[in-house]
Order: sequence, then C-alpha cells, then structure tokens
Amino acid sequence: MKLTRIAVIITMVAILAVMVAGCGAPAPAKVEKLAIFTGGTAGTYYPLGGGLAKIINEKTKVAEASVVSSGASAANARKIGEKEAGLCLIQNDVAAEAYNGLQAFKDGAIKNIRGIAVWYPETIQFVTLKEFNIKTLADLKGKKVGIGAPGSGTAVEALAILESAGINRSNANLTDLDFKEVAIALKDKTIDAGVVVAGIPTAAVTDVATARDVYIVEITDDTYKAIKGKYPYFVQNVVPAGTYKGVDKDVKTVAVMAMLATREDIPTDVIYQITKAMFENLDVLVATHARAKDITLKGALDGMSIPLHPGAEKYYKEKGILK
Repeated sequence: MKLTRIAVIITMVAILAVMVAGCGAPAPAKVEKLAIFTGGTAGTYYPLGGGLAKIINEKTKVAEASVVSSGASAANARKIGEKEAGLCLIQNDVAAEAYNGLQAFKDGAIKNIRGIAVWYPETIQFVTLKEFNIKTLADLKGKKVGIGAPGSGTAVEALAILESAGINRSNANLTDLDFKEVAIALKDKTIDAGVVVAGIPTAAVTDVATARDVYIVEITDDTYKAIKGKYPYFVQNVVPAGTYKGVDKDVKTVAVMAMLATREDIPTDVIYQITKAMFENLDVLVATHARAKDITLKGALDGMSIPLHPGAEKYYKEKGILK
C-alpha cells in the first residue's frame, strides 16, 4: 500500500514537471505563407521564382512559398501594395517608380515595397522576323508591335524606348501582348515585332527561333543617349551572337536590372533567413535558369532603387556588404 502511494506520488510529480516544462517552452515560430509573384510562364521570372520557392521551402523553417504567374513588374508592385504578394520579381526602374508614385503609379505610390537583392540585367529585346526587313526602331512606324502584358514593366519600357525613337500609338499599332502571346503571334505572322524584357536567352524568343528566322532590332548609340537622358535606369547592353538560332552577330540594345522585392511588414527574421538561404543556395537558382549565374552577393545592391528590408540589411551587414 505504501509503495503504491509512493508510485502514485512519483507519477504525479513527473506529470507536473512535464506540464511546467511545457508551459515554459517557447511557442513554435509562425510560418509565413508567401506568394512569389513572377511573370508570364514563358519568361525568366517564372522559373526563377520556382527555384526561389524551392530554396525557401527546403532550406528555411520560417516560410512556405508558392509561385504565381502574373503580369510582371508593374502588376507585381501593385500586388505588394495590396498585400497579396509576399515576394516579387520586379525591374529596378519600375520599383523606383512604384515607390515614388511616378509614371504608371501617379494614381498612388506603393510605399510598402522594400528591396531584398538586385539579381541580373534584364535585356530589352525588340524581336521581329528577318523576312519583315525591320532593321531599326524607326522601321516600326506603321507596324503592329506587341509591347508587353497590360500593366507590365515591359510595356512601360517599350513605350519609353519607342517614344525616344519617335514611335507612339498615333503612328504605330501598339498592342498589349505578353511574352507567350508575342511568340505565338510572331510564329503566326500576325504582328510585325514584339518586345521581350527578360534575362537572355529568353524561352519565348528561343521558341520563335525554332520555327522562324528571328532578328533582334538594334538600339543605336544615338537612340540610347536619347533614352538615357530621360530614363537614367537604362544601361547599354548586348545580345551576343549565338544567343538565338540565326542571330549571328552581337546586337546593341539596352537593359534594366531585375531585383527581388518584398513588403515592409514581413518579419525581419523571415527576410533575413530567406536572403541567407538564397545566397547560400544559388546553385538551385542556376539549375532553373542560366540567368541566375549573374546573381552575386557582391552585386546584390548594384542598382538597388528602393529602401532595403531590415532583414536583408541585417544579412548584408553580417557579410560586410553594408557598413
């Protein structure tokens, strides 16, 4: 009887100890569910967004990420403002315009957008077919040109560049088509040219080149100077010979920078862990698209056009990129 009572007491003490220990244990960290807004499925953003989601889901315990195909840069900035996007890929010029309420964002600045990292140059490609004999931007006068998805950064850049060359909606048929639609229309010969803004090689252009003889329209030095004078985010760039079947010489063009952005209300530690995991697993991104070879820690802030998220800032200070 005495032994039984002692056993009961020992059991109760053990249970109480477990309960007390449980009360003192920290609550499990909240896992953030983040939608990564990218671009069209035929572009560069979408596969890279998938690679980033894989890193987040497999290498961090603070977030679960999913990839969303979208109208790209300008649309993504608005999704950040509406708090639908947790992360997004965006062009640095569009990010700055969104934050400052310029151009397409004159109706309202996106003040909650924050930068994580600059990734790589996005080459602006005016794609046509050799048989159309379009050699310069001026030759697009009177032509039908797909300028990008509605609300996209591609459309913003296309209009800026075309206007610098004297082309606008009054003297050309400028129509809203995303990368995939541009590829289909060029193969069907229902447009004369299309604008694709993405890392090269771009799947949409490669797709056209398998069926037709493509030609990349050159942006001359004079046109570049006119563009740069009004839009300082553009940099001169080249589509190297051999990038696409039939492109047998280097073609001068311009580019903006692709970057990864987020919302200011995402917790500091979440963005810190994502930034850290991303740079420690760049091979995963490279496996999804060759453009990721240009993503480096050293260049992560080159062209950063909006305020950094504190989580990213913490990581860069830790790595000595920021003082």
